[in-house]
Amino acid sequence: MEALITNDIKVSVETFYQERYSQPVEGKYIHAYRITIENLGENTVQLLRRHWFITEGTGLVREVAGDGVIGQQPILEPGESYQYVSWSNLAGSVGKMHGTYTMVDHKSSLEFTVGIPVFQLIAPDILN
Repeated sequence: MEALITNDIKVSVETFYQERYSQPVEGKYIHAYRITIENLGENTVQLLRRHWFITEGTGLVREVAGDGVIGQQPILEPGESYQYVSWSNLAGSVGKMHGTYTMVDHKSSLEFTVGIPVFQLIAPDILN
């Protein structure tokens, strides 16, 4: 598990290779990831946007950005956490992801950025 704390927000990531949905012969390696976002601060915050960088083993980088996560813009009171699962498709057996969330502090109305730690996406066959 990878974790990073930025501006009193902790982001943790667990990854899971999805052999059932992957088709290596066709260059489709599917990885799921579980993100946990914890508000360690004293103010209520809301996740507004995401910005991902997905790096293939070849070095090719794709960017994905948009509002919220999985169609939601969760609000986190102090001490609360939010968890979701999503996925990514790679053309090869290895890659990595990282990114940022844009959040807003409900008390001050100021937006701030939270880092998403770099995490590896590795198909099990590469480990043998």
